[in-house]
Amino acid sequence: MGTFVLVHGAFLGGWCWSRVRDQLQAQGHQVYTPSLTGLGDRTHLLSGNINLQTHVDDVIGVIDSYDLEDVVLCGHSYGGLVITGAGNARADKIKSLVYLDALVPEDGQSMFDTVPQAFIDRFEEATAANDGISTPPMTAEEFGTWPENVEWVNAHSSNHPTETFRGPVCRTAAWDSIGGKHFILAPAFEHPSTHGYYNELKGDPNWQTHELEGGHHLMVDNPDGVTGLLLKAREANASRSY
Repeated sequence: MGTFVLVHGAFLGGWCWSRVRDQLQAQGHQVYTPSLTGLGDRTHLLSGNINLQTHVDDVIGVIDSYDLEDVVLCGHSYGGLVITGAGNARADKIKSLVYLDALVPEDGQSMFDTVPQAFIDRFEEATAANDGISTPPMTAEEFGTWPENVEWVNAHSSNHPTETFRGPVCRTAAWDSIGGKHFILAPAFEHPSTHGYYNELKGDPNWQTHELEGGHHLMVDNPDGVTGLLLKAREANASRSY
């Protein structure tokens, strides 16, 4: 059976993976869906001291604490930065990296380096008008979430520690050594960054690219499709050895 670590994006928490998690667990797989520090069931830990490395360490901690091997590590949206850093640090434990409508940073880039200036301005202004340390969530409607899921997503979304958007990621040859890399696009969600990554990577022989119907939060709108592609990511590298 496979081992999956699923990392949520900004404003969300481990809760957003419940539909995918349930499907994978029903097939006998190990599934970990940590809430990053300050988010989800860990909102009580929100502080100005949380940065990108904090979230990378959250995921490294899951891998190390449970002695995980051959991990399919998936990150959604902002979570692409988190799995890049965690995958880089534990490359020998990773079977595949899956970027779910996610950001794919270069070494030294922050999230703010990967998105249009309009997003940066909005988040910084919202943080300043809020508590100075966190960004209030964008709504599910803004992310193109299907109507039947909007209420659930909005009810569970929470402020995101803004400093995590500003910090650089570490991506070295260790990250390059991970054999299986997948990018899944939500074509209906018009985001210049995710569409840009997809258009760049679909011609790269080191990547497999896919499209799924749904809004940006694909794990909520299309859990069947996400589950199927996660299983393919596991099977694609089943023969990999270290």
